[in-house]
Amino acid sequence: MPRPTNKIDLMELSELKFSELINTLENMSTYELNTPFMFPEDFLDKQKANHWKRDKNVRDVIVHLYEWHQLLIKWAKNQKSGINKAFLPEPYNWRNYSGLNEKIWENHQQTTLNESIHAFKESHSQLMGLVEPFSDEELFTKGYLTWTGNSTLASYWISATSSHYDWAIKKNKRHKRELNSPKTKN
Repeated sequence: MPRPTNKIDLMELSELKFSELINTLENMSTYELNTPFMFPEDFLDKQKANHWKRDKNVRDVIVHLYEWHQLLIKWAKNQKSGINKAFLPEPYNWRNYSGLNEKIWENHQQTTLNESIHAFKESHSQLMGLVEPFSDEELFTKGYLTWTGNSTLASYWISATSSHYDWAIKKNKRHKRELNSPKTKN
């Protein structure tokens, strides 16, 4: 499905990718869900994105999604209430947000997989309800909402939902393939 250009498509793609991610999780065995990632070192060495080494298991991926939901929820609610706060909490910005991702990882080492999935489902539902009142113009017109800067509100929503869900689906499927590869089974 192409990148959404209206609210209906944005919501449909978010729900589609959410369902796909939940389906991916439901089709993983208890072993696959709870076994740490075992991506080969030669694969990890080629990856530029920090998340390949940061996330150690399925739970880490799901709590990451949850926390980015929380960022968007808080930001949108603050802005709608007239509280002008940056999307990323201080001291983070778009140049150093990998530090925020590390902090998220650290903060959730005691969170269980079941807790993370439950929180993720709840926050997805919150996001979908929160986007409902926005018009296509508010979501997709650059500069229409001053608090989105040079971007659109939709780009934040897509990033926190469908794009992020797609990332999680691919990562979890890669994990499952690695666990079931002949090299890992030996």
